[in-house]
Amino acid sequence: MKFWTYAIKSKSTGKIYIGHTSNFKLRLKRHNKILPIKKKSYTYKNKGPWKLVYKEKFKTRKEAIKREKELKSFKGREFIRKLITGR
Repeated sequence: MKFWTYAIKSKSTGKIYIGHTSNFKLRLKRHNKILPIKKKSYTYKNKGPWKLVYKEKFKTRKEAIKREKELKSFKGREFIRKLITGR
């Protein structure tokens, strides 16, 4: 099984969300309210639509979670911002 760590950006608010999943296409549809979700999440409350800005594949969930935590750190968020702005 493969796992993904990803960053998405709201086109309406500019907010960035970082997460991990085993089914990226399905997860993005849920973020964008195309498919129903069980509970109202951060991305549900903070308006979309959400656009992919970064995605990385891993062999294990443990690796994906580790990378997610790295991206949620100050340095990781700076990395994502540089990807988006090109600076």
